[in-house]
Amino acid sequence: MDNESCSSPSQPGAYPSDCEVLEGYRRRSREKAENEGRSQAWQAALPKAKMVRLLLLDVDGVLTDGNLIYSHEGKESKAFNTQDGFGLRMLQDAGVEVGIITARSSEALIRRSEDLKITHLYQGAKNKLDAYKEIIKKTGLKPFEIAYMGDDWLDMVLLKRVGLAVAPANAVKEVREMVHYTSEQSGGHGAVRELCDLILEAQGRHKEFFQLYMNR
Repeated sequence: MDNESCSSPSQPGAYPSDCEVLEGYRRRSREKAENEGRSQAWQAALPKAKMVRLLLLDVDGVLTDGNLIYSHEGKESKAFNTQDGFGLRMLQDAGVEVGIITARSSEALIRRSEDLKITHLYQGAKNKLDAYKEIIKKTGLKPFEIAYMGDDWLDMVLLKRVGLAVAPANAVKEVREMVHYTSEQSGGHGAVRELCDLILEAQGRHKEFFQLYMNR
C-alpha cells in the first residue's frame, strides 16, 4: 500500500471517508492504466490462462531461438534465456507444473531441465500426442487445465487439444493463426517469460511476486 493510503478505514456499513473515496479513484486509475498497457489478445487470453495448472513447452524455437550449434566433435549445444528460466521458477512457485515435449534429444536440455526442476521431460518424442496422453494419465488433469507453446507444424497436434494454445512471435504462419495467443517476443528471447507472466497475472499472482522481489 502506498504512503497516501488511508490509515484508518471506515467501519463496515459506514459511509467511506473522503480519503477512502480518493484512494478508490487512484486504485481504479492504476488498474485502468495497467489494462490499457496490454493488448486485446492478452486480455482475451486471461480467462483461459486462469485455469492453467500445467504448462507444456516445445524446445527449439520456443525455449531457444531455433538455431542448432554443433561442435567439431558433433555435439549439439543450445542457448537458453535466463528470463524464461526465472519465469518458469515463479510459475512453479505459484503451483503450476512445467513440462517439455520435444522431438529432438539433447544433453544440454537435460541439464537445463535439472536446473529448472522440470516435472515432465519427454525428449525424442516423434509423436508428441503419445507423450501428452501419458502426462494427462499421470497428472489426472483435464485439457482445459493445460497450456502448450509451440512454433511449428509438429506442435499443432497438441495446440488444438489444450485449453490455452500459445505461439512465439517467430512461429510459422499456420501455427500463429490457430492459437489463442501469440507472444510479442520470439522463442529464446523471452517468449516463455511472457507466457509465464500471462498465467501469473490471470491467476492473481503477478503483483505478489513483483512485490516479493521489490521488498528484498
